[in-house]
Amino acid sequence: MLLDDLMRKLFFALASLSVSVVLTFFFMSQNTAAQEEPVLTSLPATRSVQSIDHIVAIVNEDVITRNELDEVIRTTVKQLQKQGVQLPPSDIIEKQLLERTIMSRAQLQRAKEVGINVSDTELDQTIRKIAKENNLSMDEFYYALQQDGMTLSEFREEIQNELLISRLKEREVNNRVTVTEGEIDNFLKTQETSAIGNDEYRVAHILVQTLEQMDSAQIEARRQKAENALKRLQEGVDFAQISAEVSDAPNALQGGEIDWRPITQMGPTFSDILIRMQPGELTPVVRSPIGFHILKLLGRRPQETPVVMVNQTHARHILVKINELTSEDDAHRVVSQIRERIVKGADFAETAKGMSEDASANNGGDLGWLSPGDTVSEFERAMDALMPGQMSQPIQTQFGWHLIQVLERRTQDVSLDRHRHAARQAIRNRKADMIMQEWLQQLRDQTYVEYRTEDS
Repeated sequence: MLLDDLMRKLFFALASLSVSVVLTFFFMSQNTAAQEEPVLTSLPATRSVQSIDHIVAIVNEDVITRNELDEVIRTTVKQLQKQGVQLPPSDIIEKQLLERTIMSRAQLQRAKEVGINVSDTELDQTIRKIAKENNLSMDEFYYALQQDGMTLSEFREEIQNELLISRLKEREVNNRVTVTEGEIDNFLKTQETSAIGNDEYRVAHILVQTLEQMDSAQIEARRQKAENALKRLQEGVDFAQISAEVSDAPNALQGGEIDWRPITQMGPTFSDILIRMQPGELTPVVRSPIGFHILKLLGRRPQETPVVMVNQTHARHILVKINELTSEDDAHRVVSQIRERIVKGADFAETAKGMSEDASANNGGDLGWLSPGDTVSEFERAMDALMPGQMSQPIQTQFGWHLIQVLERRTQDVSLDRHRHAARQAIRNRKADMIMQEWLQQLRDQTYVEYRTEDS
């Protein structure tokens, strides 16, 4: 259905921290509005719509109910059936989705604890963006939701939760990752001289996870589980089926597929194996600090590095944020008053130093040279409409209300900048993966979880 596509596109749009072969982010999409009868026919008959709801897990001070979990199962099974994936046993699906629901609840609770929030304005802008990306008017979008059995309020809650989790991950991981210019130089030098080349690879991934507290016998059991999975794959069992049954990776129920990425982003452990493989082949079981992996090479293609010429804009701005103390109307009024002062002769840069709530304030609001895509779409559209020397009317984005002034424009070859940016992202992704894994494990360890049976 269309709603499944919308939610899938939203997830990838919000994934500000890239996934890699070693680690992909925990993700769970709870579509709490599916109205169909359970399509997983092996679910016990006691879970019909007439059954009395009960608690299946306690997560700190929150609870997950039987009905909530069943809705997640129904939605996931529908998606798997659409993809043509052979369904694993119902108890395996239930176990995996319960764990993902627990992790989702734990992350939402942590987001609330640290004060992360999403305003109604930001939520509205995100929903409008989703509709626009799918070439739908808002009326058409609301109709699509209704056709999929979801109300607007339920969809808004889903989007809000995804935004909260995304921002929590940014807070916990992005701010702890630093990449130096020296690291970028070394990365590019290694890339130029490496025998692995610069091709991009698309793979499918199975992870049998190990934990620090496991003893040698438990680790050996996990290794044997991975070896058995590899044996079944070699016998011809579908990769997506084995992924759904045994993988601990967050995208296990989506076939474990990881989209195109440069071989240099995959780390030496995997890249040294992948470069010798042909599409369709499987790796042996590979050990890493987080567990045992099996990869299937789905495709390989050259990574192009064309000359990139772009029109750049040198701009500066003043930002007034919307928050608990400043309403949307108040922020708009303040920005309008600032604009009047500048029109009457106040210096833009000096005003920005005193009034702007952006990190650029110390530089008089100067944002430097901006390439297409460097800013959010609302900001970029308003900036592109200005002539050098002109100042915009108040412009609203997810960050608040802005005044924008264009200083000058130029056409620039940004090939080297893009190359260095790609290197920075590759290094950042590697570091972020390790930090994310550690943080998620710590969060899970710190979360009180009590499993409940129907009789308890």
